[in-house]
Amino acid sequence: MLSFWMGLGSNIIGITVLVYFVYFRRHFRRDLVLAYIALSMGIFAVTLLLSGSGAGMGLGLGLFGILSIIRLRSDTLTQEEVAYYFISLAIGLVNGLHPEPAWLAPAATAALVLVMFLADHPSFAPRTERQTVTLERAYPKKVDLQAALEELLDAKVLRTVVVELDMVRDLTIVDVRFRTNAAGSKPASKASASESFSGTYELANSQTAPATQNGAKQGSWSC
Repeated sequence: MLSFWMGLGSNIIGITVLVYFVYFRRHFRRDLVLAYIALSMGIFAVTLLLSGSGAGMGLGLGLFGILSIIRLRSDTLTQEEVAYYFISLAIGLVNGLHPEPAWLAPAATAALVLVMFLADHPSFAPRTERQTVTLERAYPKKVDLQAALEELLDAKVLRTVVVELDMVRDLTIVDVRFRTNAAGSKPASKASASESFSGTYELANSQTAPATQNGAKQGSWSC
């Protein structure tokens, strides 16, 4: 009985910490908060009933396999959200089994939450991103493609995977992984913007003495 209450408490506390204090503070999807909590608590209840019946662990593992291939076709999940999906499922399964000794399920839950907290920490590769870019030009050469992407994204291209190269429509679709430049850095092409400029201007004034033709005053400016 002690292991049951320990499993129930660790499941509630573990999924709460994972969802509200790790996932939502980093990804801000309120709809998935409900989905992860419902998934974990539902798996906990089903696993608890299966572990106390004659169904055996075979049915429990089969249930885990079925749930692991569920695809939510109503919306597209990112890979980070899929990771939280599996961890929520694992937390419910571990605590639903409430193995002996009683501290084992809470320890496993804490380890899963800690792994997600560290693996999805914002300080890990904060400037590394991935995008699918469509270019209105065909780039058969990788060097030309990389140069065009670096100029477009203002970043250092790490890897490119060409999804489609259409020479007829002059089109390139590429999956690019890149590292954005630091906030203080400026591209070399924009360095000339800080150079000084000078020129002349004229102010038309018909009421003043015609110092020049058509009564315009001349002056100079610089910056």
